[in-house]
Amino acid sequence: MFCVCQDAEIIVEYRPLEDTVDPSNMLCAGKDSSSVMEWDQCSGERSHQLLETQQSYETEWDMVNAVSFKKKTCTNGDSESRWALAFSVSELRSITVKEEGWTFLTFRLRETSSSLPALHFHQGGSTDFLDNLRRFITVSLYLSTDSFCFQQKFRKDPYVTTLGGFSKVTNYIYDAFRGTEEQHQRPPEEVADVLGEVIPGLEINQQEEPGFEVITRIDLGTRPQVTRREPLSAEDWSKHQDPEGRMTNITHLKQVIFKGGLCHAVRKEAWKFLLGYFPWESTLEERKSLQRAKTDEYFRMKLQWKSVSEEQERRNSKLRDYRSLIEKDVNRTDRTNRFYEGIDNPGLVLLHDILMTYCMYDFDLGYVQGMSDLLSPILYVMENEVDAFWCFVSFMEQMHHNFEEQMQGMKTQLIQLSTLLRLLDLAFWNYLESQDSGYLYFCFRWLLIRFKRELSFQDVLRLWEVMWTGLPCQNFHLLVCCAILDSEKQKIMEENYGFNEILKHINELSMKLDIEEILQKAEGICLQIKSCKDLPQSISAILGFDTEVSGSAPTDYESAPALRPPPRADACSNGHLRETSSHNSCKVAFIS
Repeated sequence: MFCVCQDAEIIVEYRPLEDTVDPSNMLCAGKDSSSVMEWDQCSGERSHQLLETQQSYETEWDMVNAVSFKKKTCTNGDSESRWALAFSVSELRSITVKEEGWTFLTFRLRETSSSLPALHFHQGGSTDFLDNLRRFITVSLYLSTDSFCFQQKFRKDPYVTTLGGFSKVTNYIYDAFRGTEEQHQRPPEEVADVLGEVIPGLEINQQEEPGFEVITRIDLGTRPQVTRREPLSAEDWSKHQDPEGRMTNITHLKQVIFKGGLCHAVRKEAWKFLLGYFPWESTLEERKSLQRAKTDEYFRMKLQWKSVSEEQERRNSKLRDYRSLIEKDVNRTDRTNRFYEGIDNPGLVLLHDILMTYCMYDFDLGYVQGMSDLLSPILYVMENEVDAFWCFVSFMEQMHHNFEEQMQGMKTQLIQLSTLLRLLDLAFWNYLESQDSGYLYFCFRWLLIRFKRELSFQDVLRLWEVMWTGLPCQNFHLLVCCAILDSEKQKIMEENYGFNEILKHINELSMKLDIEEILQKAEGICLQIKSCKDLPQSISAILGFDTEVSGSAPTDYESAPALRPPPRADACSNGHLRETSSHNSCKVAFIS
């Protein structure tokens, strides 16, 4: 991109350079759209033989190929003319600046209503370009509509605005508050009324209701100190397999994974077991047979949407909306990660195809914003379209309720989290309540996509594999939330943070959290609660503890009771649970 002087006019001209993305060690999909290979850095050709899977049964599905081997080189032909642009600064009417993980600029000229191709600055440089442009003209920058509105709304009401960008489910909250944006802060009773209308069944009240189990101060005793271990090595993983490939001593294996996670070389295989794609007791041959069957099933579903004509899609608004939303989200998912960076990245194509195929798998749910965040780490680890899809399906079975329009999963988790926090630290919970933050909606994003945007990419991999072990209790992710809040409560209370300051502080924790420290504290909290002799039944139900042995606190999870679904309980709006139901209470199905 550069400015040139031509016939006394200043011309802005852009011509794309040939493949500016460094392709070294870039993982790309094979032509069957389900295998991975490496590009040769110099020639752009295949530098290694394709993986075994590419020569396998999967190649029969070449008809639905989604990724080409050829890299798009830039010549003076169609490719350049498609993206190249040139215009005189005297013709420039406006510049729109937008941030989506990187900056891109859109230019609009005076004599036309259409925009020129957007210029994406993945590696920075947009500021320098605009500074140079200011040498020739006065530039008044306009933020894009979405970005501008978000910033204005955040300044006026950051609490609600933050909830508005991650899923269609959060839009219910956002829409309900939008009418009173001019208020800096709302009275507690107004917040309660609006949230009660927006989230049916939550019934937020300002006073205790009679008949509910009220959690008062309980002596939890001293929190035990726990330690973490080194990740499970490939050698140790192989020791847990018998000659036919069955996994052995699974209970101990899960304990080791919980305490230290996995080395990256093991993840591709181990995650399939942890997510339930592979049965723990299956042999190697049985798993190969399962993969063949699942490959067939996957590509049949993929063929359904790939064979839909444009005319058919025009008559299917739901599919059209899913595709539009997926294309938008995929384009901004983990673009700083090597697996997804650059233009026309094959990883992005696979991300798109898997999400479109999931719409065929579960058309009623379809695609909701946030799902791409859950799929991205799985595809990164699997490096295989079919395996990534079925692992994602298994993960979505756990996360499905988070994305349903009625928000039942999110309501339940926020109620449960409030109940746990009140038990652990009543003073802190009361402080949050006094600042209109007792509903803990600042934890919404944590729960919605399992801390995906709070942690570094590698830390997300560690956290997820630890949680997938199902140890040391049910709903361990809620104790992870408690551990983070426990670390931040002193600053929040000492600085006397109010409604907006609490939200701002929690948002700014993103990428600053120490995952090992958090896991260590969360495990300690679990053991501390488990050792309580007078543990309320509501807490025991949330964490899946057997009330008959709640007084014990084994540090060896091999001796811990097997997890089983908790008894049904009713929930009231203040986060407490009770055994008996009433006409005004809402049913809560605890989810793991």
